[in-house]
Amino acid sequence: MFNIFEPWEKMQKQVNELFDPFGINKACMDVQKAWLEHPQQLFNRTAQLGLDSWAIQSQTWRRFMGIPEKDQIPAVEYDERFADPIWTDVVYLDFIKQYYLLGTRWLEDAIYETPELDLKTREKSAFWVRQWLNAIAPTNYFWTNPIAVKKFVETGGESVLKGLKNLVGDLKHNTIRMVDTDAFKVGKNLAITQGEVVFRNEMFELIQYSPQTAQTHQIPILFVPPWINKYYILDLTPKKSILNWLVNQGFTVFLISWKNPTVEMRHVCFDDYLLNGVLPAIDVVKEICQVPHIHAVGYCIGGTLMSILMAWLNANEETAGAKCPISSWTLFTTLTEFSNPGEIQVFIDEENLKYIDKLLEEKGYLDGKAMADSFRLIRSNSLIWHYYVHNYLYGEDLPAFDVLFWNMDSTRLPQAMHSFYLRELYLHNKLSKPNELTIADRALDLSKITQPLYDVSTEQDHIAPWKETFKKCAQISSPIREVLATSGHILGIISPPVDPPKRRYWVGDATGATDPLAWQKQQSKVPGSWWNDWKIWLADQCGTLQNPPTMGNDKYPPLLPAPGSYVMEK
Repeated sequence: MFNIFEPWEKMQKQVNELFDPFGINKACMDVQKAWLEHPQQLFNRTAQLGLDSWAIQSQTWRRFMGIPEKDQIPAVEYDERFADPIWTDVVYLDFIKQYYLLGTRWLEDAIYETPELDLKTREKSAFWVRQWLNAIAPTNYFWTNPIAVKKFVETGGESVLKGLKNLVGDLKHNTIRMVDTDAFKVGKNLAITQGEVVFRNEMFELIQYSPQTAQTHQIPILFVPPWINKYYILDLTPKKSILNWLVNQGFTVFLISWKNPTVEMRHVCFDDYLLNGVLPAIDVVKEICQVPHIHAVGYCIGGTLMSILMAWLNANEETAGAKCPISSWTLFTTLTEFSNPGEIQVFIDEENLKYIDKLLEEKGYLDGKAMADSFRLIRSNSLIWHYYVHNYLYGEDLPAFDVLFWNMDSTRLPQAMHSFYLRELYLHNKLSKPNELTIADRALDLSKITQPLYDVSTEQDHIAPWKETFKKCAQISSPIREVLATSGHILGIISPPVDPPKRRYWVGDATGATDPLAWQKQQSKVPGSWWNDWKIWLADQCGTLQNPPTMGNDKYPPLLPAPGSYVMEK
C-alpha cells in the first residue's frame, strides 16, 4: 500500500543528515512527543513548575520588604557561577538566579523522566539541552553578571578592553583558550626528564630515561601513554613528573612517544598500535636491559591497548603465563567494558558514528581539536563557560597552568584506528565479551590474563568512570591491587607526594571483585599519594637492585635527547 508520508519522511531524513547529523533535533522532538502523549502527567509537572515559580515570587516580595528568607531554589555548593555572596545578598540578582535554576532543573528532570521513552534518547536530549541551558546562564552576560560590572567600574573600563583583546587572540586560535600558550615550551620547562631516544619507527619513538640512582631494579618499566594528546602529561614539571619520580626511586624507565598521525597514516589500524607499536618497544627494552620480562604501564586508551595486548599474548601458548614478556602490569583510568562509559556515550550511536566516519573519510584523520571540544562539552561549565567569563567578561590574564597547556596540545587520530575503536569497543563493547574481538588474528579473552595487576581509577573521572573501570576486576584472572584516588582523570593520576597531603585514596585487593561500592566500603581512606603504595608494589615486581643498564646499546644506540622529535609535531 502506498504511504503518502513516505516522500516527506525521506526528505526529513535527508534534512536531518545535512543539518542535524548527531540527531539532536530528533531526540528533543521525541521527548516533546512523548510528553504530549501523556497530557495528565505533563499538566501535573507544569502545575508544579507554576507553584515553584510562585514560591520564588512570594519570597522575593518578602525580601524586598526586609523579611529575611532562605532561597526556595538554592544553588548547589560547588556551582562556582553563583558562589559570590552577591547572588544571594542582592534581591533582584537572587530572583534571577533562582528562576534560572528552577527552569534548568525542571527541564532536565522532565527530560530524564519522560514517560515511555528509551534511556538513550533521554540522555542524548538532556545532554544537548544542558549545553543550551549552560550557555544562557545569567553569569555569561555582562549586564546580568555583577562581578563583570563591578570589575568594569573598578578598572575604569579596562577589563572590557582586555576582554576584547583576549577575544581577538582566541579568534586567531579558533578556540576559547584555557591557558597562556606562551608560558610553556616542551623540552624547556615541560618534559625535561633526562633521557635518550633509542628507537624510532613510523609509529613511535622509544625514550629511555637516564638513571638517577647508583643501582636500579632489575625489571624495567615501559609506559604506554594514550595517543589522544601527547605523552608529557607523565612528565610535566620535575615536581609533577611521574617519570622523574620513578627514576629517582631506583627504577629503569622507558616510554613510548607516539607519532602525531598525518593523512598518509589514514590506514593505520588498531592492530598496528600493537604489532608496530608496543610489541617492538618491548623487544627493544628487553634487548637493552638484557631481561626476559618487563613491567608495562598503560594510561587511558594506552591502558585499553595494554589490556588487549595482555589478552593477545595470553591467547598463545608461546607467550602465555610465565612465558609472557610482561610479567606484571599497571593500568591508569582504563576501560575494558564500554557499556556505560559516562557522558561520552552521547556521541556513540550509529547515527553519530556515520557522521564521524564521513569526517574521517574526508580528512584521513580526526582532528585533535574535534576530540578536545567533545571532552570540553562534557564539562562545559568548567571547561568552556568558565573561561568565556574570565577571559572576556572579566578581562583576566590567561593562567599559566601546565596541565591545561598539555590539554590544549591535542593530536590527530588516524581514520582506520579511530573508526574501529569507536565502533568495536564503544558501540559494540566487544572487548568485554570472550572471543568476540579479534586483533592480529587472535580472538581475545580477558579472563586468560593472569599476570599481577596494579589498577588505578579516579573518583571524579568523567572520561573513564571508576565504577566502569572497576569491572575489569571481574573480567580478568590476575591478582589485582586496586586503587581509587580522589580527583579526576588527570589530577588523580598526576598526584605527587607532598606534605601536607593534597589527595586521598582507597587501596586493597580486588581480585575477582564485582561490586565497586562494596569494595570501597571495605577499604580505609589513606591520606597522601598512591604513588608511595605503588612504589612498594613495584619494587616486589621489578626484582633486586643491580647496576643500571647502559643508555641504549650497539644495536639501539641513542638517536637524540629526550623528549625526542615526535612530541614536537603539531
